[in-house]
Amino acid sequence: MAEIYDGANRSDAARIGGVTLQIVRDWVVRFNARGPAGLLDGKAPGKPPLLNDIQRQALAEVVESGPIPAIHGVVRWRLIDLARWLHDEFGVSLTETTVGRELKKLGYVKLTVRPRHHAQNEYAMEAFKKIP
Repeated sequence: MAEIYDGANRSDAARIGGVTLQIVRDWVVRFNARGPAGLLDGKAPGKPPLLNDIQRQALAEVVESGPIPAIHGVVRWRLIDLARWLHDEFGVSLTETTVGRELKKLGYVKLTVRPRHHAQNEYAMEAFKKIP
């Protein structure tokens, strides 16, 4: 940029800087638009979040209050149920993975029930327990 500022053409500036002419053109456009600060690489904006703060707060409230079987049709929340609730309530389509990430950001962890053998007899287990 200093060469161009001193009056050299862009081709010479690209050769001196060891870059292509297109890169020099991009630098000039950025410099003309924002000055020297335009030459600094900034953070890319990225994809906007799918849920806004109000929707996140509503999700947290519905998780805290738990489902009402007569209304929601489930006795415990699964990620697919919460995704369906978000779609019904706000018209936002999220995958189960995305709902899980949002819940994790809100501080929730996934809890699962300890597996139990289908033929396990709880009465037989009582007989084997130690009695103090």
